[in-house]
Amino acid sequence: MKVQSIYTNKFLKKGLEFASDRSALFVGSVSLALSTVARPIAIMSTPKTDKENKKYACARSLASSAIGYGLMLGVSMPVSNAIKKINDNPAKYLKPATVKHLSAPKKFNFATQLFNLGAGFLIAVPKSILTCALIPPFMSKVFPKKENKDISFTGNLSKGIGKLIDTNAVKKLTDKFHNTNFEQHIMCLIDAFATGVFMMQTAKSKKIEQDRKKALIYNAGISTGLCIAGFYVLDKALKKPTEKFIENFRQANKNSPKLEKYVQGIKIAKPALILGGIYYIAIPFVSTFLADRFDKRK
Repeated sequence: MKVQSIYTNKFLKKGLEFASDRSALFVGSVSLALSTVARPIAIMSTPKTDKENKKYACARSLASSAIGYGLMLGVSMPVSNAIKKINDNPAKYLKPATVKHLSAPKKFNFATQLFNLGAGFLIAVPKSILTCALIPPFMSKVFPKKENKDISFTGNLSKGIGKLIDTNAVKKLTDKFHNTNFEQHIMCLIDAFATGVFMMQTAKSKKIEQDRKKALIYNAGISTGLCIAGFYVLDKALKKPTEKFIENFRQANKNSPKLEKYVQGIKIAKPALILGGIYYIAIPFVSTFLADRFDKRK
């Protein structure tokens, strides 16, 4: 296969378009794939670590991935559908002054991705609460030795999101951050926020065994902290190769009307894959080991 065909591959383009149009769901899909297979293997492979602590860490991973993807699917689909309507017909949902203000592709992408990726904040609290509640049932099912509610909503969000994009606050954010790597910053903020909520919820839980709480809390905090730190280091190291890839991709698809959408997809896929690889493969091995040591010292 010629190298050039990588940049014109139909499956790659479809994936990038999906990442751009449904960014929150794309991130959730990557997390689901890695957290249900790679992470449990990494956790259970951790040497010299209490077996029960490893089981609880696995249960947390499985519960988090299951409930997280379900919630993300329910929340992100209506949001991404609403954003797509705005993308297809900005004049219908935005004021003329806003359309003019966001005429640059980067600005328009920032304003819309702010809501697409921002959907992760909407599920952070319920995801953390339900993850904590589902750990005991997952423990009893996966490691033999309780319920889940469907969350859904409908409605036309395009006009509501359009009104938010029309506000001066969003315009100022767009002017200030549209040239930054805002995609990765939003993902990291969501991870940090969701982990904080999970740690507090675990501490208050009456169903999780008391002598397992601290290890679980340490594991979550260490995992997210190391993941975010490692992500920024690795992202910086991959900056030039990514820029080169985008440059070659632009050249190979210069006549495509969806070029900017594909490039936006690359910018979303890159941090999602890096964060997923670190968080679900590399970090669990280290965090499970360290959490167990901190728990024993306490």
